[in-house]
Amino acid sequence: MSDSVNPNGVVQSVVIVGGGTAGWMAAAALSKILGPQGVTITLVESEEIGTVGVGEATIPQLLNFNALLELDEDDFVRATEATYKLGIEFVDWRALGDRYFHPFGSYGQAMLGVDFQHLWLKGGLLGQTAPLDDYALAAVAARQGRFLRPQPQMPRSPLSKLSYAFHFDAALYARYLRLYAERRGVARVEGRVVQVARTETGLVEAVVLADGRRVAGDLFIDCTGFQGLLIGGAMGSAYVDWTPWLPCDRAVAQPSASVGPPTPYTRSTALAAGWRWRIPLQHRVGNGYVYSSAHLSDDEAAAVLTAGLDGEALAEPRLLRFTAGHRAQPWIGNVVSLGLASGFLEPLESTSIHMVQTGIARLMTLFPSARFEAAEIAEYNRQTVREYETVRDFLVLHYKLTERDDTPFWRACAALAPPEGLARKLELFRTNGRIVREADELFTETSWLAVMVGQGCQARGYHPVVDRLSTEETLRRLADVRDVNLRAASLMPDHLEFLKGRRSPQAAFA
Repeated sequence: MSDSVNPNGVVQSVVIVGGGTAGWMAAAALSKILGPQGVTITLVESEEIGTVGVGEATIPQLLNFNALLELDEDDFVRATEATYKLGIEFVDWRALGDRYFHPFGSYGQAMLGVDFQHLWLKGGLLGQTAPLDDYALAAVAARQGRFLRPQPQMPRSPLSKLSYAFHFDAALYARYLRLYAERRGVARVEGRVVQVARTETGLVEAVVLADGRRVAGDLFIDCTGFQGLLIGGAMGSAYVDWTPWLPCDRAVAQPSASVGPPTPYTRSTALAAGWRWRIPLQHRVGNGYVYSSAHLSDDEAAAVLTAGLDGEALAEPRLLRFTAGHRAQPWIGNVVSLGLASGFLEPLESTSIHMVQTGIARLMTLFPSARFEAAEIAEYNRQTVREYETVRDFLVLHYKLTERDDTPFWRACAALAPPEGLARKLELFRTNGRIVREADELFTETSWLAVMVGQGCQARGYHPVVDRLSTEETLRRLADVRDVNLRAASLMPDHLEFLKGRRSPQAAFA
């Protein structure tokens, strides 16, 4: 691209540098939206360069991405060896021996115009001891190993509003999206980028491959992982380091054989210097240990992970090094970064793939002319950094509220000074159980409530409107919610049965 080309200011070609999950998600979405408009899309990747590819758990917003692509869900599940996910179980986070569930969906329902947790908080003061998990259908069903897609024909049942996500094989997902994108005209170029050619005004003109080929374009999307070849190397965007808040800087990953039916949830277990994930797929289990290298060596982490596997190891442990944080400017000139090139927050709440998804959506909303206007780029950067900050605060919440003091790592976490936004949310909840969600914030009131209560954050009071209900009515309504969830869960088929198609959704109500 030269500065004199394209006088009408129309982006005619997009070059995605890097494949993997981020690259092929971008290629698939852009081919769906821009392909029919005549925009050419090229993806450059090298088989010499591996991808991280360990992110296998998602959150419900992925259904929106799949809907945009008009994917058939059954086909998607088969192709990626996916299982269904109703939330995340946290083990040993608050204290050793403790566990709680972060469900998708909601707890109970709002009453008297106020959120359900206020009724539950009042019930606790009245001696009602049922755990919060009992009031979320996702948590009840996950505990029983059940799953069902939403049943809109039952509007009065919580089954109509079930929320879910997936566990899948990241490599198979990238392959699936590659086939989708290539069918819609995306050209894949095999080659290793060795140089980034720029115009006199600083825009990227082309990437140069090891064999001398040049791949030119108007807009470049950097999906080169932690390297950030274009956004960091060529455009000079600095990296904002959040290690003081999120001290884990290593992960070791290892797949293992399945030893039982796949659970419809992810498990996160707190260990001495971090936490271990367990993600069940149809054909294997994904495992990993996210830890602080200041508190544990790489060899020790690998040994701990391998020793804790449920089944036979299917590969050697794979080490990943990272720094929590983000690019100060995720978009500069005609280069937009996605995925690990844009930033990284540990996969504690399965947000990595979602951050790619929202980056793509944000890019399409602010899709530039070939003039690359500063105001639009600044707005993209503002929204992106804000999203990273809100996710960071939610992750820090898990560490800050721990009551563990059995290792130096957990003592350091408990002593963390929370970011300003998190400190404000904690004080609001501690005062009267209130949760305030910003309009564009990823995590819902359900998410904040699950982790705050699960980690032992105590509210001193509740919304005063709830006192319009008598003691008897308060306890009756709480009991009704629990009973409805138990009945609804009993109608749901076994997760494995649902996966194998042995029982159709309609059969559950026969």
